[in-house]
Amino acid sequence: MRAEQMDRLRRLASPDASAVLTMELQRGIVGDLGTLPAIREQCLSQGTVTNAGRVCAAARAAGARVVHCTIEHRPDGLGFAVNCKMFALMAKHRQATGHWSTEKGGPGAELMAELGACPEDVFVSRTHGMTPFTSTSLDQILRNMGVTTVVATGVSVNLGIFGMTISAVDLGYQVIVVRDAVAGVPPAYADSVIDNSLSLLATVVTTDELMAAWSTS
Repeated sequence: MRAEQMDRLRRLASPDASAVLTMELQRGIVGDLGTLPAIREQCLSQGTVTNAGRVCAAARAAGARVVHCTIEHRPDGLGFAVNCKMFALMAKHRQATGHWSTEKGGPGAELMAELGACPEDVFVSRTHGMTPFTSTSLDQILRNMGVTTVVATGVSVNLGIFGMTISAVDLGYQVIVVRDAVAGVPPAYADSVIDNSLSLLATVVTTDELMAAWSTS
């Protein structure tokens, strides 16, 4: 990264106005209890969760906030609508096993250990929808903390990260996408989405580049 790019990144990611958003980095999504093997395998192969954990640790050390955006289903499924293929897959899993993969209070709803969740982290959960800004208090919480830049990590580039980015831009936030701390499938498609769509909406960086910006800010 050139010096002028690093200077811009330092300003954009100023810790007092930035928050890392982790998107669905839960055991029932990308961990040992995940029901979508392709995205789990992709996260493992490229170190997505490990890199997201590094981003979270660097954010805390620099004074930026960490916000975990999770999905948690009620055991009875109340409030969850099966209105797309992705949600139908979740409902099919519940029908087969008797529980949701990310059931509230269950092990699948837990964050991945690599994120090193701390008491000062913020948790924003939803029971329905594809993105964390819709029908949650995420926007209000971020504004009340003085956040103007969000740092996107997690899954998936196909849906959740893409939707998170569009929502954040629509709400007036600056967005940073950490390329090696997000994942999608197939990987060539995810790379294409990042290069041809997300790059038009967000500043795309690597974990190392963002950590370097925070270490010198």
